Amino acid sequence: MAEKDDVFDVVVIGAGPVGLTAAARAVRGGLTAAVVEDRLAGGECEYYGCIPSKALLWPMELAAEVDRMPGLQLRGTIDAAAVLARRDETVSHHDDTHVVNAIEKYPATFVRGHGRLAGPLRVEVTARDDGVHALRARHAVVLATGTSPAVPDVPGLAQARPWTNREATSVQQVPKRLVVIGAGPVACEMSQALHSLGAQETTVLVRGDRLLSATEPFAGELVARSFRESGIDVRFGRSATRVERPVPGGPVTVHTNDGGQIDADEILVGAGRRAGVDDIGLDTIGVRANGPIQVDASMRVTAVADGWLYAVGDVNGRNLLTHMGKYQARVCGDVIAARAAGAPDDGPALRDTADDRGAPQVVFTEPQVSTVGRTESRARADGFNVRTVEYDIGDVAGAMVRGVGYTGWAKLVVDADRRVPLGATFVASDTADMLHAATIAVNAEVSLDQLWHAVPPFPTVSEFWLRLLEGYGL
Repeated sequence: MAEKDDVFDVVVIGAGPVGLTAAARAVRGGLTAAVVEDRLAGGECEYYGCIPSKALLWPMELAAEVDRMPGLQLRGTIDAAAVLARRDETVSHHDDTHVVNAIEKYPATFVRGHGRLAGPLRVEVTARDDGVHALRARHAVVLATGTSPAVPDVPGLAQARPWTNREATSVQQVPKRLVVIGAGPVACEMSQALHSLGAQETTVLVRGDRLLSATEPFAGELVARSFRESGIDVRFGRSATRVERPVPGGPVTVHTNDGGQIDADEILVGAGRRAGVDDIGLDTIGVRANGPIQVDASMRVTAVADGWLYAVGDVNGRNLLTHMGKYQARVCGDVIAARAAGAPDDGPALRDTADDRGAPQVVFTEPQVSTVGRTESRARADGFNVRTVEYDIGDVAGAMVRGVGYTGWAKLVVDADRRVPLGATFVASDTADMLHAATIAVNAEVSLDQLWHAVPPFPTVSEFWLRLLEGYGL
């Protein structure tokens, strides 16, 4: 624990993967660092997000793969207790000792408590025993406070104490009847995960007309088809108008905009997130933020003229993705170290370009939705001369050997003037590990003529790349 008035080159508020990466890069650059966290060191992703959700989803994906292969069909249901026990192992039973030890090996100083700005280059940390520690940064303070789940303003919903990603990923008893509000990645992933583990009556309320509205339309259509085939009830154009839960922890009733009602054991909200800007002391430096904190391409907060304050990850709203937050943190930590040393800070690796050009994302549903860069609609809105090409992934030889019914769809969005890919979407089982090739192509702006010489091995599913290029006319 840091002593009062401790001084460091950099103070990072937030010990999730983004804050830890920023601290590690600053230390790598020769600086001293303190990392402040009131909750579990390791953050939302490690304990309530990416890691536990994938531990719950992977058995479902394996079961789907097995069921496609004659002679290997799954016998019986998934053992939910075994899956939950394995999930507990992946989150270290909510013990952050290993993360704290890793921070100290950087080396950096870990400070347990709630951190908030207390003026320029100053941070106050209130410990759980109400002790207050004052920290001062010589060069920079980094905000890595993430986001928290948003709960829609529906009468009775907050009082019903709905599940968010936190309760869903740490579930100990799978509800038999589940209502899900939302159509984004959390809603889609956890609907399928919990349904596969025993939520026999799973109903998804979608206010709009499709799932995963930020992706290409066919992606949501294929996921919705999978939902229905597995028995998940997807209701488009439906929203909750009132929620009742007379007894805490008891059954919940959701009234919908079509005059109906749904009775369930639990209700899960996956309807967006709020930037973590509350009670972090922005007012002490004259900054107002009711939403994401605006930053430049080096992650400096634009509202702070002296340039000592940085914001990385979800809190800046650029991309609510762990890997993109860590990417921003690498840029941030390296920029801080360069500026502290009086070295040039404007090299190619010291500016964020990927958030706009080619951020990859995987929604780990069955089938997986793997995307990078711009969708067709986004590319057209951005003014590009767009040409697209699509292909049925199930038609390649590599899909045939993966079993009966392996199918999917691929789409490439191309800048027709420069003949470079602007975005790609692959929807099929196990496309996550195929996405990095597209990420490289989009971010490096590799021409289609060069990609023609990147020959996919036979017989693999990745052969759809060749078919896409052939469909474009190469």
